[in-house]
Amino acid sequence: MVRLVTGFVAAVFALHIVFVVFEANQGNGFVNGVYDLAKVLVLGLGDVFTPDDAKLGVVLNYGLAALLYLAVGQFVIRMISRP
Repeated sequence: MVRLVTGFVAAVFALHIVFVVFEANQGNGFVNGVYDLAKVLVLGLGDVFTPDDAKLGVVLNYGLAALLYLAVGQFVIRMISRP
């Protein structure tokens, strides 16, 4: 279950990054839903890096958040499966 949740969150972040980089239409319901969900799940990591290029900032910040979710998820999985 932990792997499923962290994988889903990482996928949301990856989609958000792709939508921002390729300038997807935010008027689209799916794109807007992914954007809103990513904004909620990023938990303050959305502005860790502040480069001049906004797209690079999204890639760095949301990429970092995805990696942290996956790392923490793996840690939790290992702690749960310990004998």
